[in-house]
Amino acid sequence: MHCPFCQAEDTKVVDSRLADDGAAVRRRRECLSCQSRFTTFERLEEVPFVVVKSDGRHEAFDRAKVAAGIAAATKGRTFDGEGADAAAQRVEERVRAAGATVSSAQIGLAVLDALRPIDEVAYLRFASVYKHFDAASDFHREIELLTKDASADGGS
Repeated sequence: MHCPFCQAEDTKVVDSRLADDGAAVRRRRECLSCQSRFTTFERLEEVPFVVVKSDGRHEAFDRAKVAAGIAAATKGRTFDGEGADAAAQRVEERVRAAGATVSSAQIGLAVLDALRPIDEVAYLRFASVYKHFDAASDFHREIELLTKDASADGGS
């Protein structure tokens, strides 16, 4: 680590602490040449996470897009924006576990799985867009699946 004051290469770590809720390490360093002190942060370098769209395009995963979809599905419901961000984070964690490349279909299913226990109306709203509903019978079929799943889960 170069000293920001004299550009010397020799520095020593004086103190280390966790920062950003454990997402980083804060290090207090001292330059061995000029004795100046400075702070550095060490963070985990995130692995690039790529989404393969239905048309074959590749793009970087964007949690904000997932949160926006969840927020749209929950609009007007008793669900706050912070909840949408937390749900989007759970979706990201789930699909990230599948590997560095994931399909948009996998993300859509993960969103549905996240919405199902939270709000059935939001689930149906998201499903109607994700599954391209074009008739009332599509809603009826999905409601039957929800009801069947709820009874199989013990009536949750």
